[in-house]
Amino acid sequence: MKTIAISGSPRENVGKRDAKELRYEGKVPAVLYGGTEQKHFAVITTELKDAIYTPEANFIEIDINGTKTKAIIKELQFHPLTDLLLHVDFLQLFDDKEILMEIPVKITGTSPGVKMGGKLVQKLRKLRVRSFPKDMPQTIEVSISKLEVGNLFRVRDLATATYTITNTPEDTIVSVGMSRALKQAENEANKK
Repeated sequence: MKTIAISGSPRENVGKRDAKELRYEGKVPAVLYGGTEQKHFAVITTELKDAIYTPEANFIEIDINGTKTKAIIKELQFHPLTDLLLHVDFLQLFDDKEILMEIPVKITGTSPGVKMGGKLVQKLRKLRVRSFPKDMPQTIEVSISKLEVGNLFRVRDLATATYTITNTPEDTIVSVGMSRALKQAENEANKK
């Protein structure tokens, strides 16, 4: 899995006034939890952009005063009107503890149903995956090379080896439906 490095500075004071001052300076208050104790620190907002505004799943390597810790983003808080990033929660990773992450779905192949004029509908863009950090996939590939018109690919159809998908097995990931043009052509053929 891809890792993004960010650096933070420890926070002495924890509270609303301190958090407001940090945001005014262009920093975001953050918390790292999951270990023996919580660590409160601040990160420059621009350093987080690559980690937050991406469709990919990433690990984060946080450097606080020379101490490097591997983590994932667990929660983000944005201002409801301005979309300004207000707070970030990080979860520390351990090699012997399973984690739960949302991993993006990558569609591969070409569907024969789409070639015939069908419409490809992707219902799930991310899947919830539970595994150890070393086994976490970057993406989950779904091959649509066998999907005809009216067929679908469900969560239960995925082959998983080192990780577990926690979505409902009956959830549809991608399907090929009839397009309007195909329905119209079929209706005209039935009229004759």
